[in-house]
Amino acid sequence: MKTSSSEPQAPATPARPLPSWLLPLGHGIHAVDTGFHRDAFDAAYLMVHQGRALFIDTGTNPGVVRLLEALEVLGIARDAVDWVIPTHVHLDHAGGAGLLMQELPAARLLIHPRGARHMADPSALVAGATAVYGAAEMARSYGRILPIAPDRINTSSDGQWLDWHGRRLLLLDTPGHARHHHCIWDETSRGWFTGDTFGLSYREFDTARGPWLLPTTTPVQFEPDALKQSIGRLLALQPECLYLTHFSRIGPDAALVQRLGAEFLEQLDELVDMARSAERDAAPEARHAALCEGLAALMLRRVRANGCELDDAAARALLALDVELNAQGLGVWLDREARA
Repeated sequence: MKTSSSEPQAPATPARPLPSWLLPLGHGIHAVDTGFHRDAFDAAYLMVHQGRALFIDTGTNPGVVRLLEALEVLGIARDAVDWVIPTHVHLDHAGGAGLLMQELPAARLLIHPRGARHMADPSALVAGATAVYGAAEMARSYGRILPIAPDRINTSSDGQWLDWHGRRLLLLDTPGHARHHHCIWDETSRGWFTGDTFGLSYREFDTARGPWLLPTTTPVQFEPDALKQSIGRLLALQPECLYLTHFSRIGPDAALVQRLGAEFLEQLDELVDMARSAERDAAPEARHAALCEGLAALMLRRVRANGCELDDAAARALLALDVELNAQGLGVWLDREARA
């Protein structure tokens, strides 16, 4: 598959100074810190090209105000947005899509085919998330998830090229974190918008060695073998950067991306081995506690190996949500494996 690189596109001229949550990354790409959960945790991306715009991931409903303000700051009209492209339908990535689409009269949604029905009718998605987070947290953090009219929804196909005003974007089906997940390759910046497929990397753990990245196994469709295959497909294009939802860009450094890919696969094997050991604790509460402790220990060992000097309490606080959700996801996977 032939790809090409080009010089970074000149950014749109800001209508006013950029707010701290709007991060210019070159090639017409900005990361928008949606403010979900904490600062520098959840990013949506605004891409500007030839006076047109698109969003990749949206964050949650409360973050939509920042996405719209980003357009205003950069002098982009709302009717100049052509596409909203969630990587998958988990609410920290697509929860704000319905509300955002209401404000973008010309935009179409481009979603993995397994996720389209959830965008048109989010009731099952909301029910599943409520089971994980609880009704109070759903109301506080996510708000009312709005449906999107089916005639505004397009579905992607594996290997699809989107020619967007001369800028080429490739969409690949990337299961492993979720079966409704696709990743988006930007030929111009030679980078992947990875959603959760390529894991998480929080800037607080960056060191002189570089960033630390960890796989995410949140409920309910973690599949380690499929995830390995997806990572291999992403690395095959020799990407120079990764645009992570959690959080922001890694790179541009092709060698760094390959190293992180190898470390990701090592950690994935460690997670699977740890989870299968914890399975020996038959009682659900005991198994969950063992999974949480195993995950925390693995993560702390990895951040120390990367040179992180945060004390254990600070590191555990930053990772607490991921430990809990990843343990839940591993538990679901173990139960599914036992039934197979």
